[in-house]
Amino acid sequence: MPNAAQADRIRAGNGFIAALDQSGGSTPKALAQYGVPESAYDSDAEMFDLIHAMRARIAQAPDFNGDKVVGAILFEMTMDRKIDGKPSAQYLWEERAVVPFLKVDKGLADEVDGVRLMKPMPELDALCERAAAAGVFGTKMRSVIDAASASGIDAVVAQQFKVGQQILGHGLIPIIEPEVTISIKDKAEAEALLLDTLTRHLDALPKGTEVMLKLTLPETANHYRALTEHPAVMRVVALSGGYSRDEANRRLSENTGIIASFSRALTEGLSADQSDNEFNKTIGATIDSIHAASVAG
Repeated sequence: MPNAAQADRIRAGNGFIAALDQSGGSTPKALAQYGVPESAYDSDAEMFDLIHAMRARIAQAPDFNGDKVVGAILFEMTMDRKIDGKPSAQYLWEERAVVPFLKVDKGLADEVDGVRLMKPMPELDALCERAAAAGVFGTKMRSVIDAASASGIDAVVAQQFKVGQQILGHGLIPIIEPEVTISIKDKAEAEALLLDTLTRHLDALPKGTEVMLKLTLPETANHYRALTEHPAVMRVVALSGGYSRDEANRRLSENTGIIASFSRALTEGLSADQSDNEFNKTIGATIDSIHAASVAG
């Protein structure tokens, strides 16, 4: 069963979820944004050391705590490492009152029918067992929708809920993330199809089952309002999806009941060259702005 105190924090917490789960494919871009070019490291091991140092620095910033950050999504290698001498998930909850989640997907398959499904996850059961033992509360897995394709969106959501049931079997809460690409011309049409499909799958869940949803900020404010009130939904969070932090915050503030789960928008403006005082001031201002947008609705 999920940790009751952590579940209460996620359901009612007055804050947002930080996405610190950049994978191997997105890490070079995240490091470059942080002021660390690819020329600064010679191997994947060095690259992952550098990204962990960035994540640990964020997690240890004074304003990164449960007052405004209710949860954080970790990459697998982050879960397996330590922050300030403690295992990462344990550090987040015990020292920061931040609920730990884990990214479990292994990336995206090639586009078919306007969508990119998740690649197979043959080691998911073993990973969930490790996550539960490490004190992780829930998981996150991402698919991508690139067109308003009814059959494609059906396939994305069906896969997400099938894997979600597997994760629930380990006592973890899945964050279901069918991301709609922000640049597609038929984004609003895709979001209408997605709302219908998500609702159908949520209605079919056994009574008492809860999942979370991570969704692209919609074209129409409060498009997903009904999902925030669905009895099978613990919380709806929003991804920044490539929007600037200002634009993501603006859109988020218009959507009642949805909180942020930003990645790139969270780290915008941070630099490896900043002094600790400059870094903490920058991340503190960012946390304040994302928190304000999360509670505005």
